[in-house]
Amino acid sequence: MASSYRLLTALITVVMISTGQILFKLAAERIRASDGQLTVPVLTVVALSLLLYGVATLAWIWILQYYPLSRIYPLMALSFVFVPLGSTVFFGERLTVSFFLGTALLLAGILLVLVPRP
Repeated sequence: MASSYRLLTALITVVMISTGQILFKLAAERIRASDGQLTVPVLTVVALSLLLYGVATLAWIWILQYYPLSRIYPLMALSFVFVPLGSTVFFGERLTVSFFLGTALLLAGILLVLVPRP
């Protein structure tokens, strides 16, 4: 039970890191829209993303107490799935067939690393 709780925490950490990346893009869009001005809305988004990254970093350090880095770190590759998916939702970016093929390969690799072997 505790192991699944820790794994869930690791997944939530990856989602937090991915969300931070999306917030960085939002900040960049707001900077461009304000002609390069660091306005309060821009700085608010930057601060939120940095706070999220900070909390995620602390959570990741906690996770590393329980897993070998070589086994748990491949989960971070899920951000290569979550961030592009978020970019389609929030920024209207398009995904290609190669994204979905690469995602399938990435997920297979993560399973190979994480699934315990006898």
